[in-house]
Amino acid sequence: MLDLTKLARQMQGISEHLTQEAEAARRRVDIARNLMAQATKHQSKLVDQLSEHRDRLLFAAAEPIEPLSTKVALDTAPAAHTVISSDGSQISPSHHEIAYCYLLNISRVIIHYGQSRYPLLDSLPEVIYRPEDLYASRQWGIRTEEWMGYKRTAAEAVMIGELAISCRKVKPTATLSHQGTKEGSDAQTPTLAMTDGSLIYWFLEQIPAKARDEILLPVLESWDRLRKARVPVMGYISASRSGEALNFLRLQACPYESPDCLTHCEDHRAQTPCQSFSPLRDVTLWSTSLSPGERGPLWKSSADILSCYGEHAMYFCYVHVGAEVARVEFPQWVVKDSELLNSALSLMLAQVQKGFGYPVALAEAHNQAVVRGGDRTRFFTLLEQQMIRAGLKNVGTSFKEARKRGSIA
Repeated sequence: MLDLTKLARQMQGISEHLTQEAEAARRRVDIARNLMAQATKHQSKLVDQLSEHRDRLLFAAAEPIEPLSTKVALDTAPAAHTVISSDGSQISPSHHEIAYCYLLNISRVIIHYGQSRYPLLDSLPEVIYRPEDLYASRQWGIRTEEWMGYKRTAAEAVMIGELAISCRKVKPTATLSHQGTKEGSDAQTPTLAMTDGSLIYWFLEQIPAKARDEILLPVLESWDRLRKARVPVMGYISASRSGEALNFLRLQACPYESPDCLTHCEDHRAQTPCQSFSPLRDVTLWSTSLSPGERGPLWKSSADILSCYGEHAMYFCYVHVGAEVARVEFPQWVVKDSELLNSALSLMLAQVQKGFGYPVALAEAHNQAVVRGGDRTRFFTLLEQQMIRAGLKNVGTSFKEARKRGSIA
């Protein structure tokens, strides 16, 4: 039980600390803005340095593919469009429960606007209980709980691909757009596939190649289907903590003739000379320069895991959606098609506006997928009934779990 009286004594110290941090953040923003102004003048030179010395850097810096001063006002979304999303939740395995198994619940969300079509809002649960499935990851030294999270990520991506294909197979009813032109059976309805979080699976860098392929290959195949159907896929990241774009400014801040970290800065990695604005985040800087409804320049990510992505190299930009500055990510094939890119960004902004600060489709996907406490109880109740019906005896939780669920006080 939390003692609020004792906790209240610590609140004053926290508020003083946050005030000091806010002032320090303002100073870091000023430093970054000055470096941005300088880097804008020497962008080509810095890009060349990044390409030449990338393997000598101690940090991952994204590459700008547009001028750093780029500000683009997003288009208005058409009246008739479709947004697809999927999210996942789980019941983790526990040796203290009546059976060692886990459950994945993957949501399905398709929302049609201006088309007089019903939405799809549901989820598909899957129980994993066979030993060959539960313990398959141990051959790579990966815990079952960790592997469960990886499988859930892959299942979400695969689901989005299936939903997009199902939308393309159904011809929408012709409707009048806000401009008075006919849309529907004569043209493909603009469609966007959205996922909550990054499309760059950083966690896969640390696992063996065979395990990585089992997770990543189904995802890449799903994105291939989306590309053929011309349905752009987007990763929407709220409150992003990334500094990948700001790391490009460290090339401008480098005091040496060439940004060769392994030669000049290997002895003081903790605080190199180019970290004058650390730990500033990308969104903090772009919130000072973008207006609502605008996006900044496009960047190409330099994450190591992208070497396994093939034609799906990841690009990103920052968009002021009104309530915040969000990071949005796209595969290369979306960025190369300006029509797809502009359509995706306009539909994303419309989603945020309809959701009063957060995309409607992502919020619905979460709500459909989430497994609440009552759902967990009912799941194990159903499982217990099946086990008893099968003739199993001594079915129940461990004494530890039973005692934790009750109190003698």
